[in-house]
Amino acid sequence: MKYESVIFDLDGTLLNTIADLGNAVNQALVQLGLPTWTMEDYRWKVGNGVMKLFERSLPEELRTPIYINKVKDLFTPYYEAHGRDATRPYSGIPELLSSLAAAGACLAVASNKYDAAVKKLIPFYFPETPWAAVCGNREGQPVKPDPAIVNAIIAAGGMRRETTLYVGDSNVDIRTAHNAGIAACGVTWGFRPRTELEAEHPEYLADRPEEIFRIVEG
Repeated sequence: MKYESVIFDLDGTLLNTIADLGNAVNQALVQLGLPTWTMEDYRWKVGNGVMKLFERSLPEELRTPIYINKVKDLFTPYYEAHGRDATRPYSGIPELLSSLAAAGACLAVASNKYDAAVKKLIPFYFPETPWAAVCGNREGQPVKPDPAIVNAIIAAGGMRRETTLYVGDSNVDIRTAHNAGIAACGVTWGFRPRTELEAEHPEYLADRPEEIFRIVEG
């Protein structure tokens, strides 16, 4: 195999989470008497962690720590209860993970979603995948494109950077991979357009999950 290890982004890459994320933020905004957004709007608001999502969802004049934390306090219990209502794996992802595992690839998840949610969603949707690491953002830790989370996974798993591939759906993911000194594969089925990915010059672009297996095989 050309790549012995594959690290995946979560939202927009493995799982289509946009409806549950958007609905959870919208219900918080409604409770605060504020305008809501469409699911298409939320495709551009996610990707840099939930605190940035909350900030982007507020009217500009209310993007203060006080209001961001108000949204957080309303979002979190709702998302914990409803975060799997509409979320589903993208077509072909379970088969891809099965094929990669069978081929002996070391698999991991590095997400900007808060860690508790990542650790709840991954075993629920991919219970048979032998993950080497499943990591989300923890309070006080830098979010992607800072490479800290990827560097920690590589170190803990004894991975080699030259044989590690990072897979994600946004410019944040491509920058994260390159900041960590590893190859990047952008996927076009997620939340952001192909043009955004191309602008970051990833080593690979994949239109379908099965293409990732061929990239890994080399």
